[in-house]
Amino acid sequence: MADRMGAALVGTALAGAVIGSVGAPLITPVATGMHVSLDAAQWTLTVTLFSGAIAGPVLGRLGSGPYRRATILATLALVVAGGLLTVLPLPYAALVIGRGLQGLGVAVGALLMSVARAHLPPERSTATIAALSVASTVGIGVGYPVISLLDQLAGLRAAYGFGFLLSAVALVIAWRALPAEAPGEPPRIDVTGAVLLALGTLGVLLVIAEPTIWSAPWLAAGLLAGSAAVLAAWAFIELRTAVPLVNLRLLGQGPLLRANLAILVAGAGLYLLFSLFTRYVQTPGGAHYGFALPGVAAGAALIPFSLLGFAAGKAVPRLIARVTERWMYAVSIVIAAASALLFAVGNQSLALVLVAIALLGFAVGGVFAVMPKLVLVGVPPEETASVLSINQIARSIGMAVGSALAGLLLAAATPSGALLPTRNGYLTTALWALPPLAVSALIIATNGSPRTS
Repeated sequence: MADRMGAALVGTALAGAVIGSVGAPLITPVATGMHVSLDAAQWTLTVTLFSGAIAGPVLGRLGSGPYRRATILATLALVVAGGLLTVLPLPYAALVIGRGLQGLGVAVGALLMSVARAHLPPERSTATIAALSVASTVGIGVGYPVISLLDQLAGLRAAYGFGFLLSAVALVIAWRALPAEAPGEPPRIDVTGAVLLALGTLGVLLVIAEPTIWSAPWLAAGLLAGSAAVLAAWAFIELRTAVPLVNLRLLGQGPLLRANLAILVAGAGLYLLFSLFTRYVQTPGGAHYGFALPGVAAGAALIPFSLLGFAAGKAVPRLIARVTERWMYAVSIVIAAASALLFAVGNQSLALVLVAIALLGFAVGGVFAVMPKLVLVGVPPEETASVLSINQIARSIGMAVGSALAGLLLAAATPSGALLPTRNGYLTTALWALPPLAVSALIIATNGSPRTS
């Protein structure tokens, strides 16, 4: 029974991860097929990041009591509705709304982890939570090549139809496998806190994920300052609310604070490398570097990333039993640094670049698999989903920073009047990932928390 539930939880999370990755290979087809700019088409990817991060804490609080099963099923139903909007021949605005609803599938991950922690035996729970945490890594390698192939063979709507089908399957799996929760007091939602956190997070993500805002520095600075003020007001209110959306006193404890800060910084370094590698292998042949891989082949190049990420998710719980969580985190960071260095010295060989991509996959899988162990130190079971949701926001912001930083550094390495950055620009950008990775490892190294079961 436990094995069946664990498999169902991982299958549901994997489907959500694939759905979340659907937008990336389809940005150009959306722009050309729906006659919108590339900047506008980028929102089909960005909006999923926004909706998943912003909805996470609310869903975490809703799923902390007797309505956990109902919350997961209702959220997946919204994901299915979003998938339907992406498939139907509706205007572009409907597609963006649909992609926003699909982004809620990412936020379900924290709830699925809380189910595993509450209903599975300790040894099975640890392995399942680790697998759930790396589902996003595996989902990228599954989603990119399949979506690209469907778009090439059957068109844009058919590619989005794959996400719709997966969401329907995930809903059925969850309906059949999720256990009923024990009766209890209904959770209370801090509406004011939810609105303030959503607005503050949205402002930060918008500034990071939309570099065009910086063309008007006063607007970007004002938005950042306003977001900081809103988040400060949110923190002030949360500390004085009887039933806060997020227990900041709990999050302020040393181990949790350091774990969230570490994933924020590590996310920037890891996603900088991911953005860099995926862009490099698709560089057109006229650039005299890169490999000019078309969409399907470029997606297939990410299969090693997912396979090694999955292997890390399976191996980490067993490795942690032999070493500490901090050592496992450090090993993962070292492997990520090795992938950057391998790319820097071997970028003229497709085989070596694929090895670098695979190493990065193992590193991402290792970091994401060990993170729940680090962030759940001393956390009561009823706060699991809420705490993991905040960790997901930190991860999302870090990844957005990494993506934006990769674009900024490559743009700076593009000669005036040229369309592509120089080869040395790619090498320099890869090395820029090393400082945040090192800082992340140092943050965890100072974590003197006791080991958790």
